[in-house]
Amino acid sequence: MKILIITDAWHPQINGVVRTYEYLKAPLEKRGHEVFILGPNDFQHKIPMPGYAEIELALFPHKELSQKIDRINPDHIHIATEGPLGWAARKICKKNNHVFSTAYHTQFPEYTAKRVASLFPFLYKCTHRIGVNYVRRFHATSAAIMVATKSLEDQLLSWEFKNTMTRLTRGADLSIFHLGEKTLFQELKRPIALYVGRIAIEKNIEAFLKMNWNGSKVLIGDGPGRIHLEKQYSEAYFLGKKSGKELADTYRSADLFVFPSKTDTFGMVLIEALACGLPVAGYNVTGPKDIITEEFLGAIDDDLSTAAARALSNDKESARHEYIQNNFTWDIAAEQFEITIKKHCSPPSGQ
Repeated sequence: MKILIITDAWHPQINGVVRTYEYLKAPLEKRGHEVFILGPNDFQHKIPMPGYAEIELALFPHKELSQKIDRINPDHIHIATEGPLGWAARKICKKNNHVFSTAYHTQFPEYTAKRVASLFPFLYKCTHRIGVNYVRRFHATSAAIMVATKSLEDQLLSWEFKNTMTRLTRGADLSIFHLGEKTLFQELKRPIALYVGRIAIEKNIEAFLKMNWNGSKVLIGDGPGRIHLEKQYSEAYFLGKKSGKELADTYRSADLFVFPSKTDTFGMVLIEALACGLPVAGYNVTGPKDIITEEFLGAIDDDLSTAAARALSNDKESARHEYIQNNFTWDIAAEQFEITIKKHCSPPSGQ
């Protein structure tokens, strides 16, 4: 089967959407499919995303995208994001009666509302409501929405989404993210609490930086909030972007992974940290509460300091790695993806 994935988030960006499809491609091809991925860099005209200049968006991509779809002639189209490419792909699919699937990767209403509210707090509820209407309309004609967790599915149902919803979990590359020695941070005071992800307002990073902690705090990643936070919290260590083995060595060398976000749909970094043996501390929200389901994996709590203290007391590194090995791999995710498009996305009879 020829599978075309269309996404507004793709290389050179580094985020959960990019990494999801980057890692899904190989196991889907191993299952006998041809996988094509189109992102903003495949289009002639692009503009920086307002408020997030490092992300580029395709500008008026409809005609060019239509030509690319015709050339690929896919058996199935999967639309990953609700940006300009996503809307153009949706319009093309509707016009040509092409059944398509979508995925709910990003808490767009929450992200937008938080950014607007940082300037105009009284507009939070209104902006969030507009955001919910926006994503509900976008996904309305999808044959199936792929969601990472049960709690995320429940959230969309509470927003009156009427679509079929199927699971698309995530995984960790276990050839990179595995147990090992703590080779870094020998000069830092232990225990070391680690954050990995974008440095942006929606990630609630100040909760991590303000958390009670008798040790060192290390942050990996970059984003529009880094300069401000680095100046304000000079005692923390901001180390910029890392990937591959360098990132895995960072996980292994820490003592605790802290996930302060309350707006993520999953949190792939949770899986990677657990695969490297780290316990996880987070809030009792979508993502952490779907993954940290056993005491040996870490702790979730409405108070981040409490969660961190409880999680740090658990020393079952091998059990954490084994749990990820058995429950969160990209082969499992690829099988879920394949089942969804075969079961729910067959073209109408007569085509």
